[in-house]
Amino acid sequence: MNTENKYFDTNKATWNEKVKIHSKSDMYDLEAFKNGKNSLMPYELKAFGNVSEKSLLHLQCHFGQDTLSWSRLGAQCVGVDLSDEGIKLAKTLNTELQLDAEFVCCNVLDTSKYVKEQFDIVFTSYGVIGWLPDLKPWGKMISERLKPGGTFYMVEFHPIVWMFDYLEGKPVMKYGYMQDEVIYEEYEGTYANTDSKMISKEYGWNHGLSEVINALTEAGLHIDYLNEYDESPYNVLPDLIETDSGMFVTKDKLYPLIFEIKARKN
Repeated sequence: MNTENKYFDTNKATWNEKVKIHSKSDMYDLEAFKNGKNSLMPYELKAFGNVSEKSLLHLQCHFGQDTLSWSRLGAQCVGVDLSDEGIKLAKTLNTELQLDAEFVCCNVLDTSKYVKEQFDIVFTSYGVIGWLPDLKPWGKMISERLKPGGTFYMVEFHPIVWMFDYLEGKPVMKYGYMQDEVIYEEYEGTYANTDSKMISKEYGWNHGLSEVINALTEAGLHIDYLNEYDESPYNVLPDLIETDSGMFVTKDKLYPLIFEIKARKN
């Protein structure tokens, strides 16, 4: 087993534990979701408009809430995730809600080994690329899974956000914007339940915006837009302030919190 596989195995074990906690958390509010609440955020909904009868591949789907939200909107969905427990719960929710999404458990970089069809849309969001050591195979896989003329869309926390260590409660700049070395963190709790006693053990990597853009363009995608925002739809960082629109910002708004990219396959 190579070193990267050990990293992935550690992350998989952590995410299997997170599924059990997140599915009971207020943040994911599973009961409201079962009763019809859409888990998608305004950026995602605006990016695609009407998805009825379009095929959609959701990468790193956790336990499938967003996948199933797209399914409710009429898309024909396949969700992929590393976590066995996540995929197991996603399949259970799909059956319970009488939807027709499919779910596949695999490392996202291996998606093309397990999912052979091509899609109108490939989608991924929030806290996804930091689990990947190299984005070039990620970009290649996205291109492989898109139909000609198909759309890729991602919305993700900004690389500047990952330069900080948040474990002591106050952000401390610690990591490089374009750091090649793996980052290991071990801490109690999760972003969805900071009071949880689970110990998260995580290996991650920082990727600057140029790396993200180049991975996609080198794989044959044309960038339609790149937008950066000084707000986040999730209150997952210390000392964020809620705005009137329900988004969250830092006190001084000195740097962006998220970015979005929309691209299409040539």
